[in-house]
Amino acid sequence: MSDKGSVDLSGLVKAYDVRGTVPDQLDEDLARLFGAAFVEVTGADAIVVGHDMRPSSPGLARAFAEGAAGRGADVTEIGLCSTDGLYFASGKLQRPGAMFTASHNPAQYNGIKMCRAGAAPVGQETGLREIREFVERWSAGEPLPAAARTPGSLTQRNMLGEYAAHLLGLVDLSAVRPLKIVVDAGNGMGGLTTPAVFRDLPVDLVPMYFELDGTFPNHEANPLDPKNIVDLQHKVRETGADMGLAFDGDADRCFVVDERGEPVSPSAITALIATRLLAEHPGSAVIHNLITSRAVPEAVREHGGTPVRTRVGHSFIKAEMARNDAVFGGEHSAHYYFRDFWFADTGMLAALHVVAALGGRQVPLSALVTEYQRYAASGEINRVVVDQTRAIAAVSEAFAGRDGVVADELDGLTISTAEWWFNLRPSNTEPLLRLNVEAADADTVHRLRDEVLAIAVPDQARTRGV
Repeated sequence: MSDKGSVDLSGLVKAYDVRGTVPDQLDEDLARLFGAAFVEVTGADAIVVGHDMRPSSPGLARAFAEGAAGRGADVTEIGLCSTDGLYFASGKLQRPGAMFTASHNPAQYNGIKMCRAGAAPVGQETGLREIREFVERWSAGEPLPAAARTPGSLTQRNMLGEYAAHLLGLVDLSAVRPLKIVVDAGNGMGGLTTPAVFRDLPVDLVPMYFELDGTFPNHEANPLDPKNIVDLQHKVRETGADMGLAFDGDADRCFVVDERGEPVSPSAITALIATRLLAEHPGSAVIHNLITSRAVPEAVREHGGTPVRTRVGHSFIKAEMARNDAVFGGEHSAHYYFRDFWFADTGMLAALHVVAALGGRQVPLSALVTEYQRYAASGEINRVVVDQTRAIAAVSEAFAGRDGVVADELDGLTISTAEWWFNLRPSNTEPLLRLNVEAADADTVHRLRDEVLAIAVPDQARTRGV
């Protein structure tokens, strides 16, 4: 590298991807080494690379491609794309892939999401640790091993049309009635993918912030934060739309609001899509993480499927999807995974399922999802806690021995009874404890929330949202 010398990648390489600020944590020299290491670990002779709309993304993606080509791999550069567009390319071409994006993070961030051929995830246990080790050694001055073959080629290919056609071929939209849908792309990649996918549908599309702008001039492209969907909610009410959709920065997640502008929980969307796919594939497994609503496994069982509970995190979901040959999987964070999409997550395909479900009925979206919104929930509450282990142990001890209480440690601590449950788990990347509570009524949710927080973080009074 030019002037970095040895670098500590502990703050840059996360559990599932690479993510940090540009250029102090991630620059083109480092991206070039990541490209070389990616080929070294995957053994690929051909890969695919894409990027989002952030100002730093084209340069970083090209540097990664050059590093990969220097190790002998032919690189297909698909340019601007959503993360699920990169997964599509990896599946379609059966090549490992790398997507340059920092998803919903602010403009100064960028990162790399990597996968093996067929969109299989690359995380700490599936190659990311080895990639990091190569980059650390090479950045410290250890020479790269001599390439075993001549340098690979760099070829450009626009796959947006193929991506749109593939998704549209997975959902029967033939009976959809005319709908008015507001879409807030947040100046992210949804501004590119939505017109391509929705072009020929019977949809009056009301676009918001479709201009690709990685400085995010209107609001952060993070619909999980309620303040970032206020504009969408207002526009849905103002235009009398049937629903609204909001995509995050790299457009792999999709959030939904109903005709009243009210958010529809990702758990309800998970249950809705699961029932649709179980009707087509009876008896299939459906994956859900442990902080989705109880309504999800209930709905799966009611429609003849097998619910499979797993840890939070896309690498765990994808592994369980493949292990169980699951038809579908959903997370509280609005990541939705499909067997017909190489077990990968795609917010756009989830959106099309909601369009098909609503467009095939003469009822508003609020009525369509009522049966899946069965419980009150806290949403995810974050508190800064340095000694997370001690805090979780204190909560476990406080609830131990209570009548009807069951505890498990699949991911952090889950305490449940027949009437309620809560999960308390540490963040993988920050000194945070994350709390989710669900119960039959809001009063019980508030009581449990306050009790758990008083035990876990007695010296803190302020809650920090996601």
